[in-house]
Amino acid sequence: MNFVFSKDELEFQKQMQEFVKKEIAPGIRERDEKEDFETGVKILKEKMGPMGLLGLTFPKEYGGQGKSNVYYFIAMMEIAKVDLSLAAALSVCLSLGSLPILFAGNEEQKQKYLGALCRGEKICAFGLTEENAGSDSAMQETVAVREGDHYVLNGKKIFITNAGAADFYIVIAMTDKSKGTKGISAFVVDKDTDGFTFSEPYEKMGIRSSVQRQLIFNNCKVPVENRLGEEGEGFKIAMETLNVGRIGVAGQGIGLAMGAYEMALNRAKERVQFGKPIIKNQAISFMLTDMYMKIEQAFLLACKSAWLQSEGLPFVKEASLAKIAYTDAAMSVAEDAVQICAGQGYLRENNIERYMRDAKILQIYEGTNQIQRVIVGGKL
Repeated sequence: MNFVFSKDELEFQKQMQEFVKKEIAPGIRERDEKEDFETGVKILKEKMGPMGLLGLTFPKEYGGQGKSNVYYFIAMMEIAKVDLSLAAALSVCLSLGSLPILFAGNEEQKQKYLGALCRGEKICAFGLTEENAGSDSAMQETVAVREGDHYVLNGKKIFITNAGAADFYIVIAMTDKSKGTKGISAFVVDKDTDGFTFSEPYEKMGIRSSVQRQLIFNNCKVPVENRLGEEGEGFKIAMETLNVGRIGVAGQGIGLAMGAYEMALNRAKERVQFGKPIIKNQAISFMLTDMYMKIEQAFLLACKSAWLQSEGLPFVKEASLAKIAYTDAAMSVAEDAVQICAGQGYLRENNIERYMRDAKILQIYEGTNQIQRVIVGGKL
């Protein structure tokens, strides 16, 4: 295995760095303070769409760029160095909200939904989590009852990223409770479908410039042709999607950790105490060394999982291991960055504390780190 990016991958990384500096970094603090997700949606559609980022890893026949998941990982990493909120919104478009269509959709569904996504005309979301179906995703209470040429959906999804802003939604619902996980099906639900509404946005500790709402279904009629695959395949589709999605969250965690680390490193070089920069003090230099080591370890695990998936090799265990490593690293590095920057790190005006607030969600979404250990244990 080659442990460096290819020439093309390095060129893409450079393009992403320039894009982030020009289009994303300006105004990040204001977006966080105001919980402004509308600007992020505009960046997704008006900036990332024309660049082809919303179709980065999708086949060219649907308007995508046909790139590997290593490119997906790079994009997440470079955006999350500055803005985890926007990285999360894009990640949903490249994985959770779209891959079920690629995995299980028919040709008409792929052309209709993936084509619009790749052109930047629409963005998407993924509805799986419920009040009693979090880590135990099989406990779906949202039901879909077939009535002739349509299904009637009733229920509620919670913590859904891009909710209300997205144009179409992958929704997981129970079609036959007697069959357990084999009675769960997947649907594409358009935003303007009758009986489909949203709650007010959640007020959150972190990723405040992304939007999360509840999806509410009240006798919502969804055409049969919007079902993905056959009845009973929804749980399998959702789990396959989450496995790939963790590669993107790996990029988010490593990017956030790198962003926090670089801020702490620069501060340690600049701040002088007792006649020398504080990086010359062993206590600080050891902290920075440990931070760097955690980033490198997580980076290698994440790159391996992305490479394995791109090569068509088994990758689920490695993706879960990477998820544990990079999210724990992000939380630890962000906390140490605040400590190194001391009082300045605690001030909102310096942006460092935002990394610490944002990092916590990485250990929770896309499957908690405790659930990742369950997955790895099962594979072992």
